[in-house]
Amino acid sequence: MRLLILHSDFIEWEPKKKAIKNPEEVEKKRIRVEDALVVFSSVEKGDEKNKKEIIDNSVKAVLGVLKQVKAKNIVVYPYVHLSSNPGAPSDALDVVKGVEEKLKEKKLSVYRSPFGWYKSFCVSCKGHPLSELSREIHVQKEGSQEEDIDYKQLLREISKSKLDREELKPNDHRILGQDLDLFSFSEVAPGMVFWHDKGWIIYNELVKFWKEEHRKAGYQEVSTPQILDKKLWQISGHWEKYKENIFLTEYEKRSFAVKPMNCPGGIMIYKNKPKSYNDLPLRVGELGVVHRQELSGVLAGLFRVIKFTQDDAHIYCTEEQLEDEIMKVVRLTDNFYKKFNMPYHIELSTRPEKRIGSDEIWDKAEKTLESVLKKNKIKHKINKGDGAFYGPKIDFHVKDSMGRTWQCGTNQLDFAMPERFDMTYKTKDNKDKRPIMLHRTIYGSLERFIGILLEHTNGNLPLWLSPVHVRVLSFTDRNKKSAEKIHSQLLEAGIRSEVDLSDNTVDYKVRDAELKKVPFIVVIGDKEEKAGTVAVRERGVKKVKFGEKLDKFIENVSKKIEKRE
Repeated sequence: MRLLILHSDFIEWEPKKKAIKNPEEVEKKRIRVEDALVVFSSVEKGDEKNKKEIIDNSVKAVLGVLKQVKAKNIVVYPYVHLSSNPGAPSDALDVVKGVEEKLKEKKLSVYRSPFGWYKSFCVSCKGHPLSELSREIHVQKEGSQEEDIDYKQLLREISKSKLDREELKPNDHRILGQDLDLFSFSEVAPGMVFWHDKGWIIYNELVKFWKEEHRKAGYQEVSTPQILDKKLWQISGHWEKYKENIFLTEYEKRSFAVKPMNCPGGIMIYKNKPKSYNDLPLRVGELGVVHRQELSGVLAGLFRVIKFTQDDAHIYCTEEQLEDEIMKVVRLTDNFYKKFNMPYHIELSTRPEKRIGSDEIWDKAEKTLESVLKKNKIKHKINKGDGAFYGPKIDFHVKDSMGRTWQCGTNQLDFAMPERFDMTYKTKDNKDKRPIMLHRTIYGSLERFIGILLEHTNGNLPLWLSPVHVRVLSFTDRNKKSAEKIHSQLLEAGIRSEVDLSDNTVDYKVRDAELKKVPFIVVIGDKEEKAGTVAVRERGVKKVKFGEKLDKFIENVSKKIEKRE
């Protein structure tokens, strides 16, 4: 049984057409429920053996969330798409009815959307940390033993993943990733990316750019462990807020968590050595790999994954330094988005319902961020209730070529964690004082940012990010040696080059290179060999440039790459 639980301002649904032969009888009208805990549920194969336990455990999970968010209504919403291995409709109906009945026995206001219908629905999800939670309900019978392993069957099961291209738009990053041989996904690691060579080049070029810009901006770079003691997450507040989305493990009878965020590990580095006012501001960046549990039904290519890299940085500063450090983050973020030709707008996200820290601290933090934005005449919107559980934030929403907006960068002001972790620095008069902490990202998730870039450019990435800068084509068999020589010269110059020496026609080779989104195509034929030149086709430019000297071409391309054009 899989559950996706959303605390919503409202949910509306309307039955459209039958999804099974004998659906529930229902009047086709639009239903709206306000302030609802929406329980999207998918019954899976195997659940039919333990219906009572599945129902009881599901109800327990829902009641646990309801106790924390205090919604007025509950909506049980059958949603088969959460699972890749759904159970039979009859079993699913028994379970969702059972969950509905058990909740009603608790004298709660419970609604259930009709079973067996394709429905249009609209849900407005609240913006606090508990507004999106997933649960997986399993029942383990005592004395159960592992079945004999059928290796061939297991191989068939892990080999069945296939991208359904019909339901995706042509520029969907999953199609581009497959066509350009950038990455893939597999059921052996749901929500985790298998980066191919060309996709890994894009990833590493973004990392390289990030590292260079952060060194110039005065950041140190660190790396913290993947698995950290449960105690750390209890201190930080993540255990209380995100426990159900954290991967847990045991070591020598101690509980550990696979990190869902990088900040507590970074705090341990801060606390490793005493700090004074002379050490601040301290800017520390980490391209940290994090893991968060998600239901398989909500995974979406690079946009929603389980394992991803956050370009985190944490800034520790004094109160006097705070406004200047906030603006430095704004300017650095602006430089990044300009590099990718992506406009953006800014939102100030304020305190959520579930948070740590006193109202006095939250008042001070929100007032500080708003003051910085107003003082610097930065246009912004107020996004009420969508702050982090430890502090308000400035969010950067980039706009892609299709007019969609994506929240990528964030700058979060935190007075709470320095208090919880007893972080201090020595002032000029040798007194202990708390530093102020800023949490910030620019890409957000590298995986997600790459997906956005691919769709924003339709795969036509800027030259410096393109996995292949140049493809060299031989006109005939006579020109193969010259093509290989040019290919080698390009590689020696640091230009990512491929060579096509196939027996296909030049038109076919050119078309293939264009489909692979290669920025420059170089053709070498008899005339070029004799003159010591090349014919150059530049992506997006219709006219072919003949008689180009190779040295000059290499110089021009190298300059463009160096400038990250």
